[in-house]
Amino acid sequence: MKYIVEIVENENLYQGFLGINRFHVRHSLFAGGCSRVIVRERVESFQAASVLLYDPLLDKVVMIEQFRIGAIDDPGGAWILEVIGGVIDPGETPEQVARREAEEEAGCRVGRLLPICNFMVSPGFSTERIFLFCGEVDATSAGGIHGLAQEGEDIRVDVLSSEELIGELYGGRINCTSAIIAVQWFAMNRERLQREWAAGGSAKPE
Repeated sequence: MKYIVEIVENENLYQGFLGINRFHVRHSLFAGGCSRVIVRERVESFQAASVLLYDPLLDKVVMIEQFRIGAIDDPGGAWILEVIGGVIDPGETPEQVARREAEEEAGCRVGRLLPICNFMVSPGFSTERIFLFCGEVDATSAGGIHGLAQEGEDIRVDVLSSEELIGELYGGRINCTSAIIAVQWFAMNRERLQREWAAGGSAKPE
C-alpha cells in the first residue's frame, strides 16, 4: 500500500535554536481512505552525530558528563552521562562530525570508526535524527574538562571500564537515548571489537 500525506497548511510558530511548526494534515488510513484534517505541532530540530569512544587495549570507554536543560526536573539531576555528540552542519558528513566532536569534547583522536545505526529520536513531535558510531581511541590520557566556551559548553570526561559502563545500563546513569542504544550495542559487540581492533584487524559492522 502506498501511504499519502497531504499538508493542508503549515504555519511557523517559533524560530530560534529550534523551530516549531504547526501542521494541518490528512493521511492515508490502514483500512483505506483518508483521515480527517488533524493538527500537529512539530519541533524543527537537526541531524546530529554521536560516537561511543572505546579503547580496546585498556578495555575502557570514554564518556562525557554535562548539564542538560531537559533534565532539570529529573530526580537524578541535570548532569547526564552521555556519548560524544554534535550537530551536523551543512556540508559535513556524520563521520566528520563524530571525529571533530571527539576532539572538541574529550580531547581524543578517533582511529577506526564503525557505524552503529541512525534513528529518529522522537518522531511523535520532532525531526531530530542521530547517526550513531563507535570509535577507536587511546584512552591513556583521556580526562579533564572540555567544550567550546562560545557555545556555553562545560563538559567533563569520564573514563569507565567496560564492566562499569555496561553496569550503568541498570544502575541509572545511562538514561538518554543515544547512550542506551550505544551501550546495548557495545555489550553485544565488545568481544569482537577487542578481538579485531586490539589485534590490528579490520572491524566490520554486523
